[in-house]
Amino acid sequence: MFVEARGVNVHYEQSGRQGPDVLLLHGWGCDISLWRPIIERLSQRCRVTTLDFPGHGGSERPPEPWDAKAFAAMTAEFIEKLGIAGCCVIGHSHGGRVALRLALDRPELIGKLILTGSAGLRSKPTLKRRARSVLYKILRGTLDGLEKLRIFGGMPERARAALRGAFGSADYKALDEDMRRTFVLLVNTNLEPELPNVRASTLLLWGDKDTETPLWMGRLMAERIPDAGLVVLEGGSHFAYIEQPDRFCRIAARFILD
Repeated sequence: MFVEARGVNVHYEQSGRQGPDVLLLHGWGCDISLWRPIIERLSQRCRVTTLDFPGHGGSERPPEPWDAKAFAAMTAEFIEKLGIAGCCVIGHSHGGRVALRLALDRPELIGKLILTGSAGLRSKPTLKRRARSVLYKILRGTLDGLEKLRIFGGMPERARAALRGAFGSADYKALDEDMRRTFVLLVNTNLEPELPNVRASTLLLWGDKDTETPLWMGRLMAERIPDAGLVVLEGGSHFAYIEQPDRFCRIAARFILD
């Protein structure tokens, strides 16, 4: 099924016919399919809606680079069009970042919030990362200067592509230029100062072996969000909800149905 939200045709699915509404928001580079174990379990007691974010799965691409606010605005329009306001939103990674932004911008649309391996905080840069960043900026600035001289043909652009390949993350390198601009806007999001303004009751389910969004991020969110609790999924990675679907859904269902 499709619905237009913020000018984009968004692919979505619904499962279950009764119980409270639950909206699942996937991570960057993922799609609806990764939620299958959760849909199967939660749809027995809830009406579960899942969507493919623009640029993922069966949904169209954003018409221009989108930041977290744009993704949240799209999600808000999606919720309104499907008539599921007051739903419990479950967000993983990028989906958690969007869910937090939505909870801040349109709190009336969210009943409860469940975050697992949520993005939205900036990692503290190590000395090595700071050094790489400085080196990248120096080399990029040099290439920009060479391009302005107009005597090196396409060499500066080819060199910039090589530079992105050497310094960019795997997620970044997998994208085309338009989606890279969206990705940069998203990874530079820092919601930490706004966490005390989140009004929704929030459950954080976090793998203690998560290396993408480490456990300290979950602990910080639990400390800063006024009505929040953290459950650690021992042995779980960034995708703990897939690795431990029974435990994840048992805890999530109790929170949703309470």
